[in-house]
Order: sequence, then structure tokens, then C-alpha cells
Amino acid sequence: MLALAPVLVSPVLADSLAAVSTTAMGITGDIELDDFSIVFENGERLDFDELVADNFNVEGSQVGASVYSVTTPADPELNNGNRLCGQGDVTYVAVWGAPSDDTLTMVGVFDTQDAPVRDSEMCASYTYEYK
Repeated sequence: MLALAPVLVSPVLADSLAAVSTTAMGITGDIELDDFSIVFENGERLDFDELVADNFNVEGSQVGASVYSVTTPADPELNNGNRLCGQGDVTYVAVWGAPSDDTLTMVGVFDTQDAPVRDSEMCASYTYEYK
């Protein structure tokens, strides 16, 4: 007879990041981020469909990054009535370490039809640090 033992699975916890740039503090506030979604301080969220790239061009240099497509493009209303992108629905989100300071994490949002390849395509960017 085969005995089956229950298997306990730990939930994957999102990373907690504190807003450090003026734009992040004023618009998104602190965030929770993982490979599945980004959740903003006011509870709004964007779910990710898939990882579409693992690198990104920042100021002319290739950097390691996670570029996600957004499941349902939107421009959520965040803190103080501000919008995440401000000019259209967010279709992609890129996350990378700040080249000038390895303690900071950058989040760029895009309203492009095609997957972005460089930071100049962003409609907004925000800077955070791990809590």
C-alpha cells in the first residue's frame, strides 16, 4: 500500500519596494512586484501575461531586465488621481537595476504596440528600493 503524505507549498511572495523618486512617491507609492503582477499602494494592479525579454537598452547600454507584457492594458488611476502612464494604456512593464546605484530598481511603463527595446520608448519611469 502506498501512503501519500500531504505536500506543503509555500506561496510565492512579491517583493516589497519603497518609492524613492519624486514621481514614484507622488504617483505609485510603494509597490509589490513579482513575475505575475505589480500592485500599487492604492491597491490597483496590473497583471503580467508573459516575460517577453530579459534585457533592455538603457541610455545606449544593454542591461539585464525583465520586460513583461500586460494581460489587460490599462492606465490605472493611482495616488492623487494621477495615472501610471498618463497618455494611454500600459502595454508593457520593464524592471531593471539602476546602472548608477545597484541598490535601486527602475520600473518603466510603455504604451507601445510592440515590445519595447529601449528606455526612450517609456511613457514614464519610477525608482524604488527594496524594503
